[in-house]
Amino acid sequence: MEARHAEVQVAAPVRTGDRRVILLDTNALIWLDQAHPRARKLRRPHLRLFVSPATLLELQVLQEVGRIRVRNGDPYSLSIGEHWSLDDPPAATWFSYAADLAWTRDPFDRLIAAHGRLRSWRVATADPVMLEHLGPRATFEL
Repeated sequence: MEARHAEVQVAAPVRTGDRRVILLDTNALIWLDQAHPRARKLRRPHLRLFVSPATLLELQVLQEVGRIRVRNGDPYSLSIGEHWSLDDPPAATWFSYAADLAWTRDPFDRLIAAHGRLRSWRVATADPVMLEHLGPRATFEL
């Protein structure tokens, strides 16, 4: 198990607040990986896409409870994509931001929303609760 985690590649830092930088919610990553039509607009060449470590953990949990199947059986394999990279936010600040998000009890939504807020990146999602609470300036609606 340790060897797999050591192989996870983390992207180089990116300037925060760049509107072309998008953090993928879990549904967005799954749709991109499966070439779902709702993710088509995320394939624009000018966008730089990132995955949160929280998304990888959520995929692992969803797979363990039988809600999804991930190719190769390894959610961490999705962290390396041709069109996206894994980001590594500073944990103490990230979790502090997450603690402020009382509008959801879903720990993964909190962490992904906080990650986007911390980096000043828009979150690509179709989740109506996230869209409502983050607002149009902080989201990329799918």
